[in-house]
Amino acid sequence: MIEIHPRRSCRSVAVRGLSRATVRPVLGFFPVRGPMSPLKAAVDVTAGLLPRLPSTTYHHVEGDGWTAELVTRRDLADQELVDAPGAIVYFHGGAFVFCGLATHRRIVERLAERTGLPVLSVAYRQLPGHRVETSVSDCVGALNWLLEQGVDPAGIVLAGDSAGGHLAFAVGLEATAQGVDLAGIVGLSPWLDFDNAARRRHRNAWRDDFIPTFRLDRVARLVTGVPVLDPEHSPVNRDLAGLPPVLMICGHDEVLRHDAELMTERLLSAGVAVTLHLWQGQVHAFPVLGNFLPESAAALDQVATFVGSTVGVRRLRAVS
Repeated sequence: MIEIHPRRSCRSVAVRGLSRATVRPVLGFFPVRGPMSPLKAAVDVTAGLLPRLPSTTYHHVEGDGWTAELVTRRDLADQELVDAPGAIVYFHGGAFVFCGLATHRRIVERLAERTGLPVLSVAYRQLPGHRVETSVSDCVGALNWLLEQGVDPAGIVLAGDSAGGHLAFAVGLEATAQGVDLAGIVGLSPWLDFDNAARRRHRNAWRDDFIPTFRLDRVARLVTGVPVLDPEHSPVNRDLAGLPPVLMICGHDEVLRHDAELMTERLLSAGVAVTLHLWQGQVHAFPVLGNFLPESAAALDQVATFVGSTVGVRRLRAVS
C-alpha cells in the first residue's frame, strides 16, 4: 500500500532550499575527492553539541567492533531490558561514510519518547576503514546483543534511515535466515539498491534537493570494494519471503523513492505486509530531524503507531 501526504510547512520549504544550496553541492565532491575523516569528525563534533532531551536517558554499550547507546524514556529507566515489551534497534544513515550516534541522537530519543521502548542506537564500523559487509556484521552483532539480554525477538523492530535502512533490511534478512522472527522493519528513505542505472533514469534524479544521483555509482563501489556490483549486495534483490511487516517513509521528490517503490513491489510479491508513505516537499530522510519539522514529527508518529501495532501483534502470535 502506498500513501501520499501533501503537507508542506514553511520550515520544510526552508530546509529544502537550504539543502539544495549547501548539502547537495558538498555531497557532489564527497567521498570521491579529498580525505573523508576531517569532514566526518566535524559533522560528529557539531552534532554532539546538541543537548540531550531531559525526557530520556542513556547508557553506553560496547560490542565486538561496534558501540551503541541504549536510550530509554526517563520514567522507564529502571525497567530491565528483559521486562520491556520490546525494543527498537536503530541504524544511522550517512552512505556508510558519515554520521554516527550524535547526528541521529534526536530521532532515537524521539522514538524512545513516543513508543516507550528502549532504543539501541548502533555505531557500526564504516569507511574509510571498513566495507559494507563489516557494517552488516556489526549490526547483526548489535541485534544478537539485544537478544542475549533476554529481549523477546517478537518484540524487536529494526529501523534505519538511508544506509541505515539498507542495514535494517540486511539484518532482517539475516535474522529470517536464522529463524529469528522479528516484529517489523522500518526504512526511512532507505538505500536498498547499489545499482544506480535505473535510479539515474528516475524522474527524481535531478529533482532531489539532497542527494546528487550521479555520485551514488562511485559511493556504491567504494562501500562494496568491487568494481562490478553483485546484485546480492542489494537487499532489494534478495529473497524477501518471511520478512516481518515493513513500513517505509521517504520524500516524494527524492531519488531514493525509486528504492522504496521497488522494494514495496517486491515485498508484496513475496507476500510481506508493507506500507510506503511518500511525503511531498520533504528532503531525504526528513524524519531524522525529529520534532524540528511538523512533517518529521508526524512521520515519527507513523513509525510509533507501526511499532506499537506490530510489536503487539507479533508478541501475541509468539505467545499463542
